[in-house]
Amino acid sequence: MERIIASMLGLKPHQVSGTLALLDEGNTVPFIARYRKERTGELDEVQIRDVAKLAQQLRQLEERREAVLKSIGEQGKLTAKLEKDIREADEMARLEDLYAPYRQKRRTRATKAVDAGLQALADAIKRGDDPQALAARLCCTDFPDVTAVLGGAKDIIAEELADDAYVRDYVRSRTRSSGQLASKKRRGADEDPKYALYYGFSSPLSRTKPHQVLAIRRGESEKVLSAGVEADADTLIAWIKKQRNPLRHGTAKKLLDEAIEDGYARLIHPAIERDVRGELEDGADLHAIGVFSLNLKNLLLQPPLTERRVLGVDPGFRTGCKLAVVDATGQLVATDQIYIHDGRKAQAPRQIAALIEKHKVDVVAVGNGTGSRETEEAVAEALRERKGVQYLIVDEAGASVYSASDIAREEFPDLDVSVRGAVSIARRIQDPLAELVKIDPKSIGVGMYQHDVNQVELQSSLDAVVEDVVNAVGVDLNSASQPLLARVAGIGPTLARRIVDHRNASKRFTSRDDIKAVKGLGAKTFEQCAGFLRIRDGKEPLDATGIHPENYALARAILKAAPAKLADADLPTKLHELKARGTLDELATRHKVGELTLKDVLDALVRPGRDPREALDAPMLRSEVLSMEDLKEGMRLSGTVRNVVDFGAFVDIGLKHAGLVHISQMSERRVTDPYSVVSVGDRVDVVIMSIDRERGRIGLSMKG
Repeated sequence: MERIIASMLGLKPHQVSGTLALLDEGNTVPFIARYRKERTGELDEVQIRDVAKLAQQLRQLEERREAVLKSIGEQGKLTAKLEKDIREADEMARLEDLYAPYRQKRRTRATKAVDAGLQALADAIKRGDDPQALAARLCCTDFPDVTAVLGGAKDIIAEELADDAYVRDYVRSRTRSSGQLASKKRRGADEDPKYALYYGFSSPLSRTKPHQVLAIRRGESEKVLSAGVEADADTLIAWIKKQRNPLRHGTAKKLLDEAIEDGYARLIHPAIERDVRGELEDGADLHAIGVFSLNLKNLLLQPPLTERRVLGVDPGFRTGCKLAVVDATGQLVATDQIYIHDGRKAQAPRQIAALIEKHKVDVVAVGNGTGSRETEEAVAEALRERKGVQYLIVDEAGASVYSASDIAREEFPDLDVSVRGAVSIARRIQDPLAELVKIDPKSIGVGMYQHDVNQVELQSSLDAVVEDVVNAVGVDLNSASQPLLARVAGIGPTLARRIVDHRNASKRFTSRDDIKAVKGLGAKTFEQCAGFLRIRDGKEPLDATGIHPENYALARAILKAAPAKLADADLPTKLHELKARGTLDELATRHKVGELTLKDVLDALVRPGRDPREALDAPMLRSEVLSMEDLKEGMRLSGTVRNVVDFGAFVDIGLKHAGLVHISQMSERRVTDPYSVVSVGDRVDVVIMSIDRERGRIGLSMKG
């Protein structure tokens, strides 16, 4: 199995075997990727999960293979050739094709004919015998005349043909390579502009885009579209006749041809269509999930605006706008409410200004929900006389989900739901990861057809992204929330709750070792999580780094040999000198540590508090309001990428609705993969290409 996985993923067999062994030992993916690089050959989290997923699929294939062999064997029909074919089947579809003739079937037209004794007639037709005389002798209650008897015999032949693994394999292969996915407006359906492109749509299966597949599927589920796979039936039927009808003339040839035509139209094509569309939709699901995962990762990695006091504003019409001030640590210090859609609009800027003045607010975060335009104007007016205070528009997707969640109720039991949303908006700019981790990833709003794809696969993939990002960044053991701790490798929700309870009862942790006192946290769990937990200003300086406790002895030996202290300015120079003298290699050998682990320890010694988010673009702060009326074609602006999809990127330029950079406007060169050009959170310069004020749509370009 290791060699098969290695070949399919472009890896080396030892990387696969090492990874599978580590997984079988109960290690988590983040721990394996970070601290067991020698055994995996430096595979990252995505590659490790790919190995695990493929291994699971191959194991399922083997389990199914053995079940099929056992079933056919119990029927006494397992020949040496059939067993060989089954053992060589390398995909589930091929295995099921081989098993099809032996699978217990529901009652069909063919089984009814077999039960009536018409199998002999079907066999006679295939041999080329004259069927008329035999058919006359087989008339019965269910098949009262010769025509009915011959029809029953053809049903038997048609079903045998549909169960022919060779025929199904060929038809499936040809349909995959030359078939078309076609859709049209469903009869009786109302016009829906969202699906206008698909009212007369046809595309080769091999070139149909994932978003087209997903749009058609959604249109079918909403009963707006009807769709199917079109294949060259005449060519395929002609091939089947050539393979399975050796007869040259006569009644039997005619009946066999009719059975083949019926078998293809009634049984083979519908089955292959289901298979091929299933493959197409599975592929589209995986693509959409991959897009969502990539966007989510980039969103979670947005740099925090640390040490800022923030005023969060949750816009609203009827019930007003909710305001919440949080201090530099994210603690709620004040709330208020303003009304900007009635006679009290003039008071709003004064109320905002008063909160800013009283609590020394550094940044105002305005949610982009309903009423955000008028709210932004009130905020800008309040800031006009206050130098140094700026605002930004925050995508509030998921804020309402958080507000009504158990987590929010536990954090703020006495707050109104909408005020909790304002707190979430404020905290999102202080530390996006710490706040967004509290929300179901599907509600964060950076996906494509996320509600239509395989929900189990989606949830698994998004959970993996959150886990990877949390562990890549690291978690402060003394300040992290329960939801954040729950994402640390090996911990989970139950232990996270116990850690928080222990912390609340015992004040702060002074070392990583202190966590061992938490009930239920054993040696294996400590091994998995310790390297991802941080202790600031603790008893052990190395606890503030990404160095795993199992490598502390090596780290101390390196610092002693330098000699130096953690993060000394001249430490890189001293380490270079140690390397030149061969001291580092000697220490690594003595402590039984490989080259990759040694490199990671050295990096952590030089940059102990490194946050991978530091290298990314910071949020864009604003002072002036931009409205649709201010826009002109040709205007140049700066914006932040909010979402990337197959056909382009949505860019926040300071309006409620993001503008779209179509894939054709991303570069002077031809772009086929927008994800290779921009990522969520990137700051980009754009030019206004088109403005549709009625629908609130803005076309942007990154060219020039």
